[in-house]
Amino acid sequence: MTAAILHEIQATPVAELAQQPGEALHRLQLDAGDLLAAVKAVVEHIDRAVDLKYADRARQLRLAAGKDTGVVHFDDGTVRVTADLPKKVDWDQNQLADIARRIAASGDDPTQYLEISYRVSETKFHAWPESLKSAFVPARTVKTGKPAFRLALLKENASC
Repeated sequence: MTAAILHEIQATPVAELAQQPGEALHRLQLDAGDLLAAVKAVVEHIDRAVDLKYADRARQLRLAAGKDTGVVHFDDGTVRVTADLPKKVDWDQNQLADIARRIAASGDDPTQYLEISYRVSETKFHAWPESLKSAFVPARTVKTGKPAFRLALLKENASC
């Protein structure tokens, strides 16, 4: 798929594309998927090169600033490099639940210290008896995600 073909496809109204035969849409999906995978691989390759080039310098600047994570800026010739190493913190849910219980047992309000959320497994919810489900239904909202369609040829076609 060339840049001209990509531009032509994007310029084609969706309603017009929808009028194409299933085989044509299938081929477009396959070609676009292959192109996307190739572009992602190139981006990842370039990202690895950028990381190799700048990671040590960014680490040294963070170390000099007394921090393990965060943003540092530096120049490479006429290029301003902004290196961000985000902090990702995970909390052990079981330990937090124990802490919340201890806070509550001491007479304090755990929500002053913790953000507490509740979830119900859909699998478990559907396995419950109706008498239990009915208590939870008012708290349950079902939303849908983006619809997805996968096109597959019923039989191999040499032209695809």
